[in-house]
Formats: sequence, structure tokens, C-alpha cells
Amino acid sequence: MEQATVTRATEEILQGVYKNIKMAEDAILDLMPRVKDEALKSDLTVQLAAYEAFASRTAKLLEREGVKPVSEGALTRLSAKWGTMMNAMKDSSSTHLAEMVVEGATMGVNDLLSLLRDGRAKSVDEDVLRLAQDLCAYEERTVNEMRAYLR
Repeated sequence: MEQATVTRATEEILQGVYKNIKMAEDAILDLMPRVKDEALKSDLTVQLAAYEAFASRTAKLLEREGVKPVSEGALTRLSAKWGTMMNAMKDSSSTHLAEMVVEGATMGVNDLLSLLRDGRAKSVDEDVLRLAQDLCAYEERTVNEMRAYLR
């Protein structure tokens, strides 16, 4: 495969991973003021730290490719923030907030699996694929851990 195609695919996957991480961070930050359950708040704080570590890892790989990380546009982020806030205002129980985290992580897993398939098909660098796999596994664990709050 032509190197330019692999480089472009690598950048697209890394940017997709970065956007996924930033959307997850934003969602957690939007939910935190509504969380009353200390255990859930603690779990979300740990998740936020993990996403920050993934963002740092992704930024380093993007830098290696000579590209700056790009988050979703302001309109997309504002729309997501509005949706999160409205959804949490309707019901701010720990169960509902955990459901929201599960839904977000599930969407993240689906997006990451698509990026992984694309990356493998285009022979993207193993470091990039490993990052996407690690993040996907983390989000799958998040889904499983949040199920403890679904009563």
C-alpha cells in the first residue's frame, strides 16, 4: 500500500480516537455536578484520569505523525453538552447517570471497532492499532463496571 495512504489512514484513526476520548471527557465533566453517589463520583473521576492518559498517548502519536490533535467542532460539542444536560436534568439518579455513561461508552466501542477494522485493512502502524484496542478494551470495562449502578 502506498505510504501516503497509510499515513492518511493513520492520521484519520488517531484523530477519531482523540475525538472519542474528548467527547467522553466532556460527558463526564458535564455529569459530575449532578452525581450525588460518592462511589459513582469516584468511578467517574478515575475514568476521567484514564481518558486524560489516553488523550496524552494519542497526542504523542499524532505529534509523531506531524499532526496536531483536533477535537470535535464547537457545534457538535455544544449539542452533546446540551443533550447530556437535558437528559441528566430529567433524571439525575445514579442509575440513570450510569446508563448515560454506558450508552456513551457503548457508542465509543462501536466507533473504535470501526476505526480498528479500517486501520487493519489499511495496514496502519501497530502502535496506533494498539492504542485503539486499549481504549476499546477500557470502554468495554467501563460498561461492565457501570452495570453495578443499574439497579
